[in-house]
Order: sequence, then C-alpha cells, then structure tokens
Amino acid sequence: QVQLEESGGGLVQAGGSLKLSCAASGRTRSTYAMAWFRQAPGKEREFVSCITWSSSTLYADSVKGRFTISRDNAKNTIYLQMNSLKPEDTAIYYCALRRGMGAERTSAVYDYWGQGTQVTVSS
Repeated sequence: QVQLEESGGGLVQAGGSLKLSCAASGRTRSTYAMAWFRQAPGKEREFVSCITWSSSTLYADSVKGRFTISRDNAKNTIYLQMNSLKPEDTAIYYCALRRGMGAERTSAVYDYWGQGTQVTVSS
C-alpha cells in the first residue's frame, strides 16, 4: 500500500502563488509516476499535471505556463508551483500515483490518491 499526503493549500488573491507538496509513503520502491488532479464544486475531477520517474511532464492547457510540477525521488515527494493564480483555479487538488513509467492524463489509471488540499483564489 501507498499513502499520499498533500499540503500547501490555502487562500490566495488572484495573481498570487502557492506551492503544493505531496509526500508518498509505504511501498514506494518501484518506479512510479505521479500527478495532480483538481475538482471544483459541481464539476468533474480534471487533470492538472503529471510527472514520470525520469521527470518527463505533462500539463493541462489551462495551467500551462503558470504551473510547474517537479519531484524529489529521494524524498518520494512531488510539488506543484502555481503562479498567476486565477479564481477558476479554485478547487480541491488531489495527488495521485501510478506504478510504471508513463505519463497519463486519465484518472482511472492511477492506483493511489491523497485526501486533497483546498486551494481558493479570490478575485
């Protein structure tokens, strides 16, 4: 089993920045990819960004150029630096992990999920 714990959410004004972290613990010895998804009230969960073991990345078009995903394999932790935040970025942000090498946008292929962290961007 793998446990994921997100941190770093909060309230920020539009144009501001936040940095999310997600630490993985438990059976993390194999290679894995990790991702961030988000879910706004009344909307479906959507892909934000993912990063492979070798640090290849994918981004949703809505966050490209504003968000940066990174990882520290020694700490089993990924990060999401969010800049130029907009009110439409308001959501619960979830961290996810999947065994294997590939970068995937589809939530169904991720094996483990964190509890989520709230990000609220005020206008």
